[in-house]
Amino acid sequence: MRERGLRWPQLWLTRPAPNLRAMTDPIRPTDDEARALARRLLQEETTAALAVLRGGAPFVTRIALGLAPEGGPISLVSDLAAHTQALRADPVCSLLVGTPGERGDPLTHPRLTLQAGAEFVGRDDPGREALAAHYLRGHPKAKLYIGFADFHFVCFRVTGAFLNGGFGRAFNLTPADLSL
Repeated sequence: MRERGLRWPQLWLTRPAPNLRAMTDPIRPTDDEARALARRLLQEETTAALAVLRGGAPFVTRIALGLAPEGGPISLVSDLAAHTQALRADPVCSLLVGTPGERGDPLTHPRLTLQAGAEFVGRDDPGREALAAHYLRGHPKAKLYIGFADFHFVCFRVTGAFLNGGFGRAFNLTPADLSL
């Protein structure tokens, strides 16, 4: 029930603060089931939401997602894209992996947030050709533009992760938990 004459922020500030010490930690201990679900999301998803800082403000876009031969997340990006320019200016980024199912509440479907640093693969890098062949197996349509001069591979070096496995199933993960 809303108190007369008070707007939401004012109303919120007039309420007593919750007893935060009595609240239980919603993050569960990481177990093998959580690790397996996180790895499955990385292996099966072909797109991700990429969050970067652009001009000091958050900026989110969708990118194609693949895995490098060693299992780390990668993408093929164009220098013309705003997110690529932002990554070159500040490589700190985050990826959200997971697609809501066709039925039910989208928030009950698993999703994986990765905190990472972006590292670009140079065109003269000796491993680029093998990386391109590997990437094309999962993204065959990229063959149309993979050779364009403005396209580069970016490897996301994961520093931490958070798995929301559905309602009430939250886990902090390390790169080792993801086999990275």
